[in-house]
Amino acid sequence: MLFSYLADELEDLETAGLRRHRRMLESPQGARIVVDGREYLSFCSNDYLGLANHPALIAAAQSAAARYGVGAGASHLVSGHSVLHHELETALAAFTGLPSALLFSTGYMANLGIVTALAGRDDEIFADKLNHASLNDAVLLSRAKFTRYPHLDFAALEKRLAASRAKRKLVLTDALFSMDGDIAPVPELLALCERHDALLVLDDAHGFGVLGAFGRGILEHFGIASERIVYMATLGKAAGVFGAFVAGPVELTDYLVQRARSYIYTTATPPLLSAALSASLQLIEKEAWRRDRLRELITALRQGLKLRRWRLMDSTTPIQPVIIGANQETLAVSEALCERGIWVPAIRPPTVPKGEARLRISLSAAHGIEDVAHLAAVLNELESAA
Repeated sequence: MLFSYLADELEDLETAGLRRHRRMLESPQGARIVVDGREYLSFCSNDYLGLANHPALIAAAQSAAARYGVGAGASHLVSGHSVLHHELETALAAFTGLPSALLFSTGYMANLGIVTALAGRDDEIFADKLNHASLNDAVLLSRAKFTRYPHLDFAALEKRLAASRAKRKLVLTDALFSMDGDIAPVPELLALCERHDALLVLDDAHGFGVLGAFGRGILEHFGIASERIVYMATLGKAAGVFGAFVAGPVELTDYLVQRARSYIYTTATPPLLSAALSASLQLIEKEAWRRDRLRELITALRQGLKLRRWRLMDSTTPIQPVIIGANQETLAVSEALCERGIWVPAIRPPTVPKGEARLRISLSAAHGIEDVAHLAAVLNELESAA
């Protein structure tokens, strides 16, 4: 058979506990969801603020669909750039406190567009080893020299920055690391970039909407601003909809319109999504109780878990990883949770380092304290029985 070698590789993945399977969601996102005909208490969504099924977002999308239709029909530079896209970009710039913002279809495409437009063969890019795959793939496509530094090891980063003779230097980092739940100390990174004349690209996919008093993300969290920062955030997680944006100086976004291939050569997102996102921004800013509830849930989970063999990672964010270690044991625990009506995903290599397979618990403002208490009790019981 032509593809028999693929079947062999799939079998190897299955044996190693690394084969992934899709499951069928039959309900909106929420604290409780229906998957393959069964209801689960869900701790596996990035819908951190519980906005993915909010009536105000649904109404905005429906109204926009009635007026502007469903599809954009073309790329932004042909005829697909709607007034709703423009209004959202203006709102995102104001929301983040940055001069300009540019919409992208996804965070993956935004990172590809940023890095390949700003760096090339004569340049060097420095990246945290735990960065998201989209940043790593972007560096490879840019053809710049790719230098990775150990996770949050700024002494190593400074040594490599000082030794570089590249024409341009870029430092890339997740702002909130999606698998560990820890936050990059951006002020220290910015100081390094200023000292060594490098741009700092921040991927705030998991911080936008969650961090900061008004949910404006990592920059508000630390109270910093700099023209040296290229800010990217996604709109399908805490914002509850879909898409991504890049924000920074006007010259940056204007340049990306001219040079970011993942922006130029793709159809614009449906305008109705921009309408829903404009409604989402208002809720993110005004409803601080959603972030307050997240903090309460985080505290409740960390106090409720009494693990002895498994390890709860040090995180103050809605991402609460429990390290189990072995792939098969992690899958077994995830399946045992499913049998009890709780959905927590098993995360395995290559997404995380070998030997650090984990349960990735994602909390949402849609959860109640009783939901978190139930999860903690079941996990404590499963570990005791293991």
